[in-house]
Amino acid sequence: MMKKIFNICVAIAFAASLVSCEDFLDKTNPAYDSEGFFKQEPGLKEGVTGVYNLLYFDQNWKVPACIVLDHYTAYGLEQNQNNSIGAGGGLNPDQSYVQSLWKGEYAIIARANSVIAGAQDVIADMSAEAKQYFAEARVIRAYAYYNLMSAFGDVPLFTAPVTIDQYTAGRTDKGVISDWIIAELKEIGESEVLPWTATERGRVDRSVAYGLMARVALFAGSFNVNGNAEKYFRIAADAASKVIGKRDLAKNFSDLFNIEGQKNADVRNEMLWELMYSDAGTKRQHTVGYGHSSRNYGSSVRFPSLLIVDTYECKDGKRIDESPLYDPHHPSLNRDPRFKATLAGHGDTVNYTNTDSSNPLKLILNVYDEKTRFYPRRNAWYSAPNVDVTGTAPSLVNNGVGFLWRKYSNETSAQLMSAFCNIALMRYAEVLLTYAEAKIELGELDDSVYDAINKVRRRVGMPDVSADRIGNQEKMRQLVRRERKVELALEGFIFVDVRRWGIGDIINEEPSYGYPLKSKGGYDGLADTDIPNFKKTDRHDLNDVPSYEAYKDKLRVRDVNRFWADRFMWWPIPRTETDRDPNLTNPDY
Repeated sequence: MMKKIFNICVAIAFAASLVSCEDFLDKTNPAYDSEGFFKQEPGLKEGVTGVYNLLYFDQNWKVPACIVLDHYTAYGLEQNQNNSIGAGGGLNPDQSYVQSLWKGEYAIIARANSVIAGAQDVIADMSAEAKQYFAEARVIRAYAYYNLMSAFGDVPLFTAPVTIDQYTAGRTDKGVISDWIIAELKEIGESEVLPWTATERGRVDRSVAYGLMARVALFAGSFNVNGNAEKYFRIAADAASKVIGKRDLAKNFSDLFNIEGQKNADVRNEMLWELMYSDAGTKRQHTVGYGHSSRNYGSSVRFPSLLIVDTYECKDGKRIDESPLYDPHHPSLNRDPRFKATLAGHGDTVNYTNTDSSNPLKLILNVYDEKTRFYPRRNAWYSAPNVDVTGTAPSLVNNGVGFLWRKYSNETSAQLMSAFCNIALMRYAEVLLTYAEAKIELGELDDSVYDAINKVRRRVGMPDVSADRIGNQEKMRQLVRRERKVELALEGFIFVDVRRWGIGDIINEEPSYGYPLKSKGGYDGLADTDIPNFKKTDRHDLNDVPSYEAYKDKLRVRDVNRFWADRFMWWPIPRTETDRDPNLTNPDY
C-alpha cells in the first residue's frame, strides 16, 4: 500500500489526465532534475491543482471524509450497529475507514511534497502568482498533517519526497508536528504572499492559513503538548484574531449548506475554504444527502444520535432540562433555529427532488405509521406507503433513532444522490469559536470573548451570553463547547473535539437511545418529566452529555454494546503500514 500512499503523482499533461503513479517510486521523478517540471511556472500551477484534486478523497459512497468523521463518535450513527467504529467496535488496524483516511491524507502530502521540493530552489525568482500557488501547497500539506494528527496522534512527518527504502522513520511526536505546522503557517501568513480572500473559490488564502494555525494550536493546547498549553492557547487566540474582522458571517445559517444559498456573496464571505463541486462541464458531484435523507428519497446510512439532538438549547437560551419551553412530546418545538436547519425528526416536513428544480417535492417524516403524507399530486397532499417504517432498507426508524441530518440535504434544485453544493472545510464561525475557546482556556474573559460567541448566536436569533456566565470560566467553557457542537455539527469538528475535551468515556457509557416506542405510546406516552439528565456528574453537565437511564424502557435503543476504551483516543495505524515499517507500532491494539 505504501506505493499508493507515497507515490508522487505528477501532472505532466493535466488537460488529458493525471499520469499513472502505480510504480512511480521505482522511476526517476522529473521534478528532481534541474529542468524539472515544477521549476516552470505552468508546471507548478498544474502541480498545485493536482494537490487540490486529492482533497476529494472519499470514505463512503462519494462522501468527503470531513462529513463522515463525526459519525465515528457517539454524536453520529452509522448504518450498522455495535460493530461501527463510532460505537467502540470495529476499530482496528484492518478497518477500511482507518486505512482510507491514512491513505487519503498521505496522498495529499506526497503530492504536495513533490511540488514543493521541485520548485523550492527557484520559487524566489518566480512571479507573485507562482509564489501564491507554492504557498497554497504548503497550507494544504499542513492541513493534511493536522487531519492525520487529530485522528492518529503521533504519525510519520515527511517534508520532502521519500522512497519506500526511506520509509523507516516511525512516529513523530504530535508536539513536533504541531510546532512544525504552526511555524509553516506563521511564515506563510507573515509573508503576505496570499490574499486575505482568495480570488477563486476553493483556493486557500491568508484567512485559511491563520484559521488553520488557530485550529492546530487549539488542538495542541487542549492536549497540553509538552506542558505548553498556555503557549498554544495564546497562539490560537492570536492567529484567530488576525482573521476576525477580515471576513463575516452569512446572514442565513441554512444558506451555507445548499446550492441556492451558496450563490450569495455573504455565504462566500463566511466560507473561508470550500470543497468545490459543479454541475457544469465534466461535473463533480457528491452523495452527502444520499446518506442523510429519508428512505423515501434515498437510503439512509448515517444518522444523528440523540446526544446531538438534545444538545440544542431552547430559543430562550437554556438547555432543555432547564427551559420551561421544552416539551418532550414535541421535541422540535421552541428550539435554537439551528436545530431544524441541521436536523429533521418525527412530524417535520422535508424537501427533496427526484429530478431537478422543476420537480420539488415534500414529505412528512413519520417514525410510527405505515403511511405518511407527500406533496404534490395534482398540487395537493396525498397519503402513500411510509417505507421508513415498512421497508427493509436502512432508515431513520430501523437503523437510526428517529432523526435525520437536514444539513446538506435540504435541496430542491438537485437530486440528493447527485448533489453539487460545496462542502465547508473552514468557516468564519469556526474562527470566532476557536478564538473564544482559546481565550476562555487562558482565563481571559473579556468583551471580545462574549462578542465572538454573541455574533454566532445572534446570526440565528439566539440570546446573548447570559449574565450568570459573565466572568465564570466554567460556565463559559460549557457554552463554547455547546456552540461548537450545534454550530459545526457534521463538519468533522466533533470528531476532534471529543478527543480534545476527553469525553469519549461519558458519551459512550450508554447505548444509543432514540424516539419513544410506539408500544409505549410514542411521544404522547412520555411524561412531562421524561427529560434527559445532564447532571449525572459535573463532567456530564459541563459537556452537555445527557443520560436516559430514568426512562430508557420507553425509548428505541440500538448499539447496546457501545463502549469506550482508552486506546480509542487515537486510531491505530493501518496494518499495511506497520508491516512495512518496523518502527511503526500499535501497542494499544
